[in-house]
Amino acid sequence: MVLDRIADLVGVDPLIVAALLGAVGLVVLFLLVARLRGPSAEARESQRAHEEAQERAPPVDVGETYTFGVKELSEHHSGTQVAVGEVEGFVLFVEDIPGSVGPGDVIRAKVLSFNEGRTSADATFVEKA
Repeated sequence: MVLDRIADLVGVDPLIVAALLGAVGLVVLFLLVARLRGPSAEARESQRAHEEAQERAPPVDVGETYTFGVKELSEHHSGTQVAVGEVEGFVLFVEDIPGSVGPGDVIRAKVLSFNEGRTSADATFVEKA
């Protein structure tokens, strides 16, 4: 039998070879089913929210200052740390934050520019609120 030959080649019991082949088969089957099912509910909701954001006018204006809570700190594409917050669900990336600012803090920031698609904006730190 094929399993016996494989077991002889690697020096293990044929039952171990059969179990390993079965496990590999299950993993392949799981990945195939997951691939066929498509994106998760969370991914679909994220895509829907992104599409809605592209269709609506931003609730902020360039040059205006807004007060909001910091949701998280993130690394900006420039390599600097930025505060991430939202105004009416619209995401702001705030640069030039002092080291004392962290998630949960309420800050004021001035909107500098919109990002591509106008689904988020860059802002600069003004003060802790």
